Amino acid sequence: MKTEPFDRLVLSEELRDILSQVEVVLPESRDHLLELAYLESDEDHLEVAYDVPDKGRVVEATVTRCRNGAAVNYPEPYMRRRDPEAMVIADKQPTDKPKWKDRFDGDFDPVRAETFDWFKDQGRLIVLPFLSGDKKRGYPTLLIAPANAGFFVAGQADLQGFFPAEEIPPGFAPRAVIYLAPPFRHTRFDGKQVVVHNRLPGMHELFAYNLYPGPSAKKGVYGILLSIGEEEDWVTLHSSAVRLITPYDNEFVIMHEGASGGGKSEMTQAFHREPDGRIKLAYNTVTDDDVFFDLRDPCELHPVTDDMALAHPSIQTSTTGRLMIEDAEAGWFLRVDHLNEYGKEPSIEKLCINPPEPLIFLNLEGKAGATVLPWEHIEDSPGKPCPNPRVIMPRHFVNKVVDDPVGVDVRSFGVRTPPSTKENPNYGIIGMLHILPPALAWLWRLVAPRGHANPSIVTTEGLSSEGVGSYWPFATGKRVVQANLLLRLIQQTPGTRYVLIPNQYIGAYKVGFNPEWIAREYMARRGSVKFRPEQLIESRCSLLGHGLERLKVAGQLVPKGLLRVHEQIEVGRDGYDAGAKILTDFFKQELKQFRVKELDPLGKAIIDICLSDGSLNDYTNILPR
Repeated sequence: MKTEPFDRLVLSEELRDILSQVEVVLPESRDHLLELAYLESDEDHLEVAYDVPDKGRVVEATVTRCRNGAAVNYPEPYMRRRDPEAMVIADKQPTDKPKWKDRFDGDFDPVRAETFDWFKDQGRLIVLPFLSGDKKRGYPTLLIAPANAGFFVAGQADLQGFFPAEEIPPGFAPRAVIYLAPPFRHTRFDGKQVVVHNRLPGMHELFAYNLYPGPSAKKGVYGILLSIGEEEDWVTLHSSAVRLITPYDNEFVIMHEGASGGGKSEMTQAFHREPDGRIKLAYNTVTDDDVFFDLRDPCELHPVTDDMALAHPSIQTSTTGRLMIEDAEAGWFLRVDHLNEYGKEPSIEKLCINPPEPLIFLNLEGKAGATVLPWEHIEDSPGKPCPNPRVIMPRHFVNKVVDDPVGVDVRSFGVRTPPSTKENPNYGIIGMLHILPPALAWLWRLVAPRGHANPSIVTTEGLSSEGVGSYWPFATGKRVVQANLLLRLIQQTPGTRYVLIPNQYIGAYKVGFNPEWIAREYMARRGSVKFRPEQLIESRCSLLGHGLERLKVAGQLVPKGLLRVHEQIEVGRDGYDAGAKILTDFFKQELKQFRVKELDPLGKAIIDICLSDGSLNDYTNILPR
């Protein structure tokens, strides 16, 4: 069984015992991974199934061999998106997350042992060595998976990279191990997605009890990085980032943070245009009027990150005080729900339809031997397309991608907002671009609204929080520790500034992701978000910082109602103020949980400003920039 590459792995006695009783497959190349995804079979349509006691053979997923990759689909609509309640903590280290003993009324050790016994009975396991995080600063990790879950392994390899068998470094000692055991969701968890984190000394175990990669291959690795960062005092930010090259050859870097669905992937994407080349900026849901914008010479986009940005201490070398980041991933988990017809986003469509190498697609229609089209989403029910179609895109396939660390000029925060009018007021009162002082920027990252109609996760309607940093669903420890880390990072990077950008709706106007695309052009062409006092207007809601007197791009002014929502006739001051109350009450509700003794005194003082209805000047003065 043992091969020379296998002997390079430094394994615990438990893991070596498991692998000694099965055939071990160490992937040799990406082509080999794709063969494993198709179960090393000549069939074009395969079922990934498991024998479950009292249920018989259960099909968890299907894999279809298509011209441009593997189309993976799940029979259950529930399995087509991440369950935000999937995470459970099994160890005794400090945590604010649900604990195994509380949720399942017992100790995890028997289930852990049962999981290991299940692996021993599989006969054949795939072992994938990779680095969690950056290729230079990553942490050695192993994925242990049953042989019929090859598509999951291939997806993990595209997301984080991997070491082919002959390239495994000698002495590869895993800092983390992911154990994939899909049938346990039926035998132990009533069909629910469950991901168990078990933080042991020098080892982070992650038990993935389902086959959807979102909470484990993707966000599970994020949790591993956050856990290690909590130990070492650094953070992985939930963000995309793009370096813009303006028509005048100036460079500007924007990092866009926010909850799932907050526009992170979209920040690196080009404008969506009408057939005549114009941009449909906004649609008035009350009057049926459209607002168009014409921009013929947009900035050039050089993507840096899509979802996870390492802010590792070893790269904080900027002499200007800017935050330095680099991508924590080797591939991107792109959601393509916005692609509902040909021509919406040619660059992504081209990569999906004619990729350099076959891709892994999820929740997209796949016919054997045919081409998977990114706008043909599988239906959750007749006439209702799945809102979470995905493609795993290796980042080196993306044109003009940036591999080196970059200094961030602006950290923007995205919020999914609902339609808001005087008759039906809501929190969709955020104008196209708001300038935030650092203290307010920190509060937005504590509260992190999940927002309106989130397509990425199983959730309920209404305003809810994604939690501190907007990465809290993936973190394993204490929220106050993450709050302190985020505040410290803001204090340590005075050269980076902060803005707030909505998506979906501005008052009565449906805007999609246009606000961040317009704001992106505006900020890059200006070269900064430093303004003279007369260029800014204090927002009616102090949580929104400053609004703009005007926003002009390429000689065109954005309508004032899209900058100051209370000036929309359909909203007015009363509708605005009612929405502001919804937002303010939500902030107060969420911030109270952070007022614990471990919170940095400065953080406590900032939170107290909000709880006492402080002014914008209060926020500006407490943490000057």
